[in-house]
Parts: sequence; structure tokens; C-alpha cells
Amino acid sequence: MSYALPVVADSLTLYLQEIKRFPVLDAEEEHRLAVRLYDDKDLEAAHTLITGNLRFVVKIAAEYRSYNMKMLDLIQEGNIGLMMAVRKFNPHRGVRLISYAVWWIRAYIQNYIISAWSLLKIGTTQAQKKLFFKLKQAKSAIRNLMGGDDLKATALSLDVKESEVEEMNLRLRGDCSLDAEVEGADGLTLLETLADDRKNQEELLAEVEQGELLRGEVARALGNLNEKERFIIEKRVTSDNPMTLQEIAERFSISRERVRQIEENALRKMRGALTPLLTHRNAA
Repeated sequence: MSYALPVVADSLTLYLQEIKRFPVLDAEEEHRLAVRLYDDKDLEAAHTLITGNLRFVVKIAAEYRSYNMKMLDLIQEGNIGLMMAVRKFNPHRGVRLISYAVWWIRAYIQNYIISAWSLLKIGTTQAQKKLFFKLKQAKSAIRNLMGGDDLKATALSLDVKESEVEEMNLRLRGDCSLDAEVEGADGLTLLETLADDRKNQEELLAEVEQGELLRGEVARALGNLNEKERFIIEKRVTSDNPMTLQEIAERFSISRERVRQIEENALRKMRGALTPLLTHRNAA
């Protein structure tokens, strides 16, 4: 069951007008419908329970407008949370649906905000998620009380470490463009301040030469193997689509164990031929 939002110029206004058509349920009607859904799996009752609470989702979503997300996106995520709550709601526990659903609605909205906030993953633990959504409120309260930001007071009010507040402050700033200019740096961009860890041309050329030398040595080591050993190494070790022991065993009419022994012996020969070269290379 899905409630797609209309895509028009003023879709939020139209959506708010649309959901006003659905009456808010009183406690008695809500309980009756919830029992029908819980006991009889009545999907029509589920539909009525959902539509009767869409306005509550809007109210909850409005609490998260300061995170600069599109209101319709927040509402849509909240609606998914509402549908999950309706699906799992037990009317026999004597609790109103919205009192139960509010936790689902907030969870879906908060998860959406966290996933959309930054290219970097944030709020990976429950404690971090709580800090993410409580930090702005705590900083505002401290600012009103003390006339400015105070890292230590903010950390104390949230019962977390100062380092955790500093880290979350950075995350709350969101992503920025590498083309953005550094303040007071006369046109210098963030990209230009990053260290270039790439290898220079001399290092790249040396790696190419060493790679060619190693390939030549591997080819010579293969040339020292007999025909059967070379075939097994090429088909079992260096191939992009290696053959199985059984396939090779059938080809040479020998056992799988014999193929394995030949392979181990061939690899031992190759390691013996390549070890001096690799030792010299590492020493250099």
C-alpha cells in the first residue's frame, strides 16, 4: 500500500488539501478498525487507519524542517513509518495508535535525514543518532542561557564527551564543494589545499620497468617447467577462468590428487626461480 505524492508546481499545498478529506478517527472507531485488522487481516480497515492519521505525520515531519530537507520527502518517509506501525499495532494493549506510531514515524524520518545529509555515513550508532538530532536544540538552549556557544556546557547537557560534540558539529555542516574558495585565501580553492599523494612520473616509470622485468622472469620460470606442469600452472593459476582439478585430471587421465601434486611441485620450482629476483627487488 503506497501513498504517492502529486508532482505539480505546489504539490505540498495540494497534498495537504487532499488529506483533509480523510476524517480523524476517534478512539472508539480507531479501536474497532484496529481489531478488524489485527484479528481478521482486514486491509480496508488498514487503509482507513492510515488515511485517518496522515495529518499527524505532517505535524511530526514539520518538526524536522530545520534540516533543509524537502517537506514532501519527510512526509513520504513518515507515511512509510505510519504504515509499518499500523501493520504491527496491537489494539488489545490499550494504547492509541498514534502513541505507538509516533516512534515509527520519527524513526523513518530520522533515518532518511541521516542518509541524505552527507556523502559520508553518519549516525552509525543509536547514541550518535540521538546526538545528531539533539545537538542543535542543546546548542540553542546553551546560547540563549550563556549568550554564546560553549562546548563544555553543551557536552555536559547531552551527557557526552566534548570530542563527540566537536565531531558531530563537523558532520552537521554537511558536504561542501572542493571548488569552494578558502576564506581570505585570494581565490585558493579547497581542492588546491589537498596533498597530492599520486606517484610522480619517475616512480611510475620505475614500476612499469619492474613489472616488465617480473613478467619476463615469470615467463622464463614457466619455460623451465615440463609441458604438463606448464599446462597446469597456466590453467590453474594464471588463467582468468581456471580449470578444476577434476577437469585437468580427466584431460591427462590421472587422479585429482596427482594433479594437485604436480601443481604444488611446479609452484615450488617457480618460487625457487623467482626468489632471487624478488629478494633483490625488495632490497633495492
